Order: sequence, then structure tokens, then C-alpha cells
Amino acid sequence: MMQMPVRSRLTSRLAAAFLAATLLSTAGCAPSPAASPSSLPPVTASPTVTPQASPTGPSPFASFVRPTPTPLPTFLVYVVRRGDTLTSIARAFDTTPFSIAYWNREAYPTLDPDSDAYEPDKIQTGWSLVLIPNVMIDDSDLPAATATPPPAATSRPSPTPSATQPATAVPKPTAGQASIVVRHGPRTAATVALTFDMGGRLDPALDIVAWLAEEDVHATIFPTGKTGTTTTTGRAVLDRIALRRDLFDLGNHTWSHPDLRELDDASIRDQLDRTDTAVVVAVNMSTKPWFRPPYGALDDQIPAVVGAAGWGYTVLWDVDTIDWRPESDGGPTAADIVAKVVGNARGGSIVLMHLGGYHTLEALPGIVDGLRAKGLTPVTLDEMFGS
Repeated sequence: MMQMPVRSRLTSRLAAAFLAATLLSTAGCAPSPAASPSSLPPVTASPTVTPQASPTGPSPFASFVRPTPTPLPTFLVYVVRRGDTLTSIARAFDTTPFSIAYWNREAYPTLDPDSDAYEPDKIQTGWSLVLIPNVMIDDSDLPAATATPPPAATSRPSPTPSATQPATAVPKPTAGQASIVVRHGPRTAATVALTFDMGGRLDPALDIVAWLAEEDVHATIFPTGKTGTTTTTGRAVLDRIALRRDLFDLGNHTWSHPDLRELDDASIRDQLDRTDTAVVVAVNMSTKPWFRPPYGALDDQIPAVVGAAGWGYTVLWDVDTIDWRPESDGGPTAADIVAKVVGNARGGSIVLMHLGGYHTLEALPGIVDGLRAKGLTPVTLDEMFGS
């Protein structure tokens, strides 16, 4: 595959960012004055957040205060350092992780929100990211001609159903066939799937499920079999879920959370079957047809084995909160989690969270209120895909 020279790629991304920022400036959103590399703020800096007034009453979630518009945007290039995340970089420059991903989607396919390769939590040291401080975008800000990335010179994986496709475009699994890998549901739907993995840290797990039940918030839980059926807290979580089957789906996150790429077919199937059997015995609920691979790690063979074992959907995500990481290690605050989910979720989004997330419980009220303010309703995967 031919690689574009670094200078040409950078020039192309600057032009793309200029176009996006120019479009935004017409809507009253413009960047701050120029910042030189020597004057870049530290990655740990936090933006100032103030409530935004609304003509009909207070806003359901905080909004960033944007500066007075200026005629032209000012760009800078940030070189990724060890320990950086899109969230920490966005916080330092008063923008959003989605904005940075969108501006750099052509140079780095894993930052393309509309690509199956989208993995914004896996940026690499040394990457040169174009960004515009104090400017935030999402694809609803852009006209159709610019919201969709232009065709790339190199091939990419076929995308999952997009906003232009009807809900029926999401295929149904066929018994014995490869599991269908999904990263989001139909973009035409005004729904968002909140999903929670359970394994490892469990301190707030029962409180999270209790809050969801009390607030009638629909969600899908992916327990590991070992945590869900052999620990006191895990069993209590499953028992609470079984009491509200109108609110919750269960999915399979394997028995012990291994990287399935390192296992043979029989071992993969054992991880799934062992988990499902234990969950059925515990609460009389099956994890089928939903499977989530540990670490999101897949190869070509895993969906085939998973599908043959009876799990029709392999569920990834398009919004990752990274709530499993503590603040001391660069993880997000509750406000960061709310901003990421509300700012990036679209119709059909699948949001990844954890019942052991460090600030997930505090973030949930803002997430749910913010999604509903955007006209998006939390649903289970069963409700989203109609399985």
C-alpha cells in the first residue's frame, strides 16, 4: 500500500480542518488565537465548564464556553506523548475527542468514526495530530457533503449499516454461520444501546444496576462467567437483573476474560458454553445471542467459532468511555465520561461502560439526561436489533 508523504498528509489534514472549522465559524464556533508548540498547555490541564443558559430553563448538562468568533481558524499540530489519550488531549485544548478524531481521520484510519477500524482509545506515541483549540464539532454540525469522509486511496473494511440505510439493513444471524460483528445499530434509529462489561473490579456494580432499575433505564450487561456466578457481588448483580427482565439483556463476555486470539477453537467454545451454562443455572437467563470479546480483540476465525457455538452477534462499540482506567492513570472524570457519551453518541450508537468503572455511577445521570435531551433513548441490544 502506497503511503502519502508525511508533509502531504499533514497539508491535507490542515486543509480538511480549515474547512471544518470555517463551517463551524458560521454557526458561531471559532478557535482561539494561535498557539506555538513551545506554549502548548500540559495534557493534564482541565477546561473551564460553566452552565449554559437556555431560553426554556437550565440545560440538562454543562456546556463549554466558546470564545468570541475570529475570522479564520488557527491550527496547531500536537505530537502524541506517552500516556496521552484523546480525552486528555481534548481536555487540554478545550475540544472533544470526537473533534480530534474527525480532523485526523484521513491520516489515521483508526480515528475515522465511520470506519469499522475505529479505535480512538488506541492512539500511538509520535502521531502528529492536527487540532483547533476551543473548537468542538460533531457530524451534525457539518453539511452532508463534508460530514461523510471522502473516498480514501486505500481500501478499508466494509462499514456496518450507516445513517442512510434503513433499520432492516442490519442482517439477522443465521444458525451455524459466522457471528455478525456490529459496532453500532441502525443510524436511522433514535436509540442508543448502553452496555456494561462486568469482570474484575466490582465496587460500584450493584449500585449501578440498582440505579438503572430505579430510573427505568434499559441496558445490556456482559458479565464474565467467573465474576458473575462465583462472586457474591456478581451473583447479586445477576439476581437484580433477573428481577427486571423488562430492562436488561445479558451477553457473554467469556468465563475468565482471555484474549481469544491466543486460544484454539475448542477453548473458545468452552469459554462461552461454560459461562452461559453457569448464568442459566444462576438466574435462568441465557447470554445468547450477544457476545463481546475481551479487549475487543478479534481475528478472522473468532466470529466463525462464536457463530457456530450459537452467539449470532459479536458486539463491539462506537463510543468507548474508558471508564475502567483511574484518573491517576489518565482515566476520565465523571464530567469527561458525560461529555464523551453525550457529545459522540448518535442514533444506533453502542456505548461501552463497565460496572466496575471508577466514575461511571456519578456519570450516569448526566449521560441519560444528555442523551434524552438530544432525542436519543437508551435501549437494550435486543430492542435495538430486534433479535
